[in-house]
Amino acid sequence: MYNTDSKGISYSSGFFILIGLWVGGLILGVILTIPLWAIFGHGSLMSIEQTLLNPENLNASRLIQFVTTACLFFLPAYFTAYIINKRPLKFLGLHTTFNYRQLFLSAALIFLGAVFAAGTTEIMERIPLSESWEARWKGMEENYIKQVEAIAPMNTVGQYLFALVMVAVLPAVFEEFFFRGGMQNLLTRSTKNIWFSIIATSIVFSLVHFSFYGFLARVCLGIVLGLIYYYSKSLWLCIIAHGLNNAFAVTQIYLLVREGKSVGEAMNEKSPVWWSLAAAVGLIFLFILFKKVCAAHLAKHTPPEEKALDEKWIA
Repeated sequence: MYNTDSKGISYSSGFFILIGLWVGGLILGVILTIPLWAIFGHGSLMSIEQTLLNPENLNASRLIQFVTTACLFFLPAYFTAYIINKRPLKFLGLHTTFNYRQLFLSAALIFLGAVFAAGTTEIMERIPLSESWEARWKGMEENYIKQVEAIAPMNTVGQYLFALVMVAVLPAVFEEFFFRGGMQNLLTRSTKNIWFSIIATSIVFSLVHFSFYGFLARVCLGIVLGLIYYYSKSLWLCIIAHGLNNAFAVTQIYLLVREGKSVGEAMNEKSPVWWSLAAAVGLIFLFILFKKVCAAHLAKHTPPEEKALDEKWIA
């Protein structure tokens, strides 16, 4: 069944359109990198990955990061929604209202989710790996840290504020458009299986970050964001929660750097495992409350003609 805003394209077809546009966005991002590097970069295109880490290429790194991320996540999600629905922003969840209680609970949920996720890093570190694979994964982690240092140095307050935009706000907007507004949204509507949709989306969300040791942590955060989206139907709450999670991490790194630690040392800070256990209990309690608050808000603000169509979505 489709609502009056549907263009008659099934949600399962919409999912494959999203994946196709993602591949197209990946290709477009690579293509756009060449002229951007020619205009703003310094050095050979053959060694662009390494030269982007050079502080001399800071502005080029930031611009290329912005453009490629937008092409990869934002554009595919928006154009998929535009292709299958007459009101794409509403379809993605940007027209759904929320109240201060939902906002406060979302912030608390993502904070506890981050605490819980931090404990999973130790689990991943205990998985036995061959020397070659261990060296490969650690090399990727070190390269990611270098990328963060390159696009968002945090030696001053001004650099910290700019890092909040580059590392916290923009990724939250772009990634939530694609993963929650696009992928999870379409999977939920097509399969009517909420847990499959959330877990599958969270796994893909983690995989695209190419981090072995942070894999479970990002899956956990993806599940928290997925449940926030499912119960509230608001993409704004997911963007805010994701942004707050990123901002918390950036702020923690900034404060540790101010104490004399490197960005790498700050990013590798760990929390006690028992914190994760306490956070898990808090998450269960808060999600029960969040579900009730969202159901009451949606019942009050959802037009009668849409309630029947969205019954599976808000149950």
